[in-house]
Amino acid sequence: MMHVPDKWDMGSRELIHQFINQYGFATVVSNDLEGSHLPLLLVTSEGENGTLYGHFARSNSHWKHIENTKVLCIFNGPHSYISPTWYDSHPAVPTWNYSVVHAKGIIELTDDATTARVLESTIQQYEPSLLEGDGFIADDYQQKLAKGIVGFKIVIDELQGKQKLGQHRNQSDQQGVAQGLSLSNRADEKQLLAYMMKNNIGLGNK
Repeated sequence: MMHVPDKWDMGSRELIHQFINQYGFATVVSNDLEGSHLPLLLVTSEGENGTLYGHFARSNSHWKHIENTKVLCIFNGPHSYISPTWYDSHPAVPTWNYSVVHAKGIIELTDDATTARVLESTIQQYEPSLLEGDGFIADDYQQKLAKGIVGFKIVIDELQGKQKLGQHRNQSDQQGVAQGLSLSNRADEKQLLAYMMKNNIGLGNK
């Protein structure tokens, strides 16, 4: 289990599902500690916690020994170093703020028809225009691609979300962090601030 103090718990299943849909590129870790980095699609209507679908490259041997075993899927959101100089309170130490979701479940390989639908759904989510009209990707080429992948699904039985965004600190400290992030030109710090603003967390405005 991931360590998630109550003060950093993401909260509802709905919020965690929204996070997965936004940050769908996951690390899939099996019980032998082998990991693969894959885009996963969430179907919220399947199972109590939802079901994840994805595919391996057939040349990736990871799929050959994990069927019907439990896997961990890690979805990382924005994260960044936080300078202690941004806090109003002292003494203070550096830290790292981040957002992350862990999903666990038994992995099952899918048949060819399901795998083809997963591949199409992946394109539909990220660039649906490729499937419009005659399609940018010809049917015969899609069939050729399908032979090079192995599809799978994971019915989620454990789901955790964590947002360590400094929301436990006092108002002036939160405002100092938001100010520090806003003055940065680094992409990770800008992305973290955008996430905080979108979710209204750790900004010191409450």
